[in-house]
Amino acid sequence: MKRIVVGISGASGAIYAQGVIRALVAAGVEVHLVVSTYGRRLLRDELGMEQVNLETLAGRSDHGITLHNNNDVGAAIASGSFRHDGMIVVPASSNALASIANGLGDTLLYRAAAVTLKERRKLIVCHREMPLTHIDIENMHRLSLAGGIIAPANPGWYFLPQSTQDIADFVVARLLDLLGVEHAVGQRWGD
Repeated sequence: MKRIVVGISGASGAIYAQGVIRALVAAGVEVHLVVSTYGRRLLRDELGMEQVNLETLAGRSDHGITLHNNNDVGAAIASGSFRHDGMIVVPASSNALASIANGLGDTLLYRAAAVTLKERRKLIVCHREMPLTHIDIENMHRLSLAGGIIAPANPGWYFLPQSTQDIADFVVARLLDLLGVEHAVGQRWGD
């Protein structure tokens, strides 16, 4: 069974986090979730959650998601001995990007990302802000050099999306592909 760490930060794009989590749960992946303070606000503003609601995120009650407290930098996912198949931060704000790129570990989300890089595991950062400053570009460069994968939430239009869900699914499908998780989200070119 795959084990994936998911981080949610405060950039707009809760629909991407929800889509990734639903697909991971549907694929039988063990999900470990950490949500930043601004990520909690994002879930409230965009999905109407007063508290992190795992059933809403997963789309079902038998989700098996482990929710970690972002203030607990001693949680299992902050240790290199906690084996997993990758971590994704979705959506990722410029603040999250900067913190991860510069190796900050003052929250569980950032510490887990730093450990993921240290252990040479896959780290995907789905940056969702625009326009980019030169600082953002430098942080992306720094993170890429450290082994992270920058996957901006840039949907393609060649499938002629008919809804916002189609647009979100395009991004979610690419993120799941990067995680190496089999899924049936969206369309593939040539299928």
